Amino acid sequence: MKFWKMNGAGNSFVIFDDRKGALGLKPEQVKAIADPATGVGADQVIALEATLRGDVFMRIWNRDGSSAEACGNATRCVAWLVMEETQKDKIVVETVAGRLKADRIGPTQISVDMGSPLLKWEEIPLAERMDTRGIDLKIGPIDAPYLQLPGAVNMGNPHIIFFVPELDKVDVKAVGSLCEWHPLFPQGVNTGFLEIISRTETRLRTWERNAGQTLACGSNNCAAIVAAARRNLTDRKALVHNDGGDITIEWSEATDHVIMTGPVELEYVSG
Repeated sequence: MKFWKMNGAGNSFVIFDDRKGALGLKPEQVKAIADPATGVGADQVIALEATLRGDVFMRIWNRDGSSAEACGNATRCVAWLVMEETQKDKIVVETVAGRLKADRIGPTQISVDMGSPLLKWEEIPLAERMDTRGIDLKIGPIDAPYLQLPGAVNMGNPHIIFFVPELDKVDVKAVGSLCEWHPLFPQGVNTGFLEIISRTETRLRTWERNAGQTLACGSNNCAAIVAAARRNLTDRKALVHNDGGDITIEWSEATDHVIMTGPVELEYVSG
């Protein structure tokens, strides 16, 4: 069976073409594919499906077999594949979370309009009313106050962002796994840890819901700069250094949309 192995800033994907509707992947198959011990190995598994509302529909599974609403890095990879196939420089990728417009910026650089962030407490969603600029989540020790007031943003899926003074001193797995299915988040949550270098430069590490720590998460990059700009910690456009690569995020004042620009890499094609 043909598939593409790709990554966006280190966030890895196995992508199948199911536009004829014959694939029918089951959760247990997804887990086997995503596990490097039994399959290809990936953070997420993607299926391309036919749609009348765009150039392609992108279905997303986490490596534990659960479904995901959105994935910014996967959107860039899928957009690049379809652009290469159709020779278009602009396409529309439909997802469960909505339709995303993608533009080719360079040979392996893709920009995606991720839409407007959702910022109300019930849109995240949270289990109770809170100011999403800094929610009352006392997850860290009393001597680590930076782990107590994360910003909350929905970018097609729920995110919280902790602002940390030294990223390398944060135990991403320990804190991220505590937050992931905390009662405050009825749909679970993706957790980011953002170190501010300047108003236009940051570092980020992410613990993804149902996927664990990854080298990058596109929607978490978007959420991080939105959350930081709301607290006046960065400008509305900033570079994000991930362990897997750099992504530029711009939260447009004119449209309220978040534009994510970053790399894609085709590792190999099978079949």
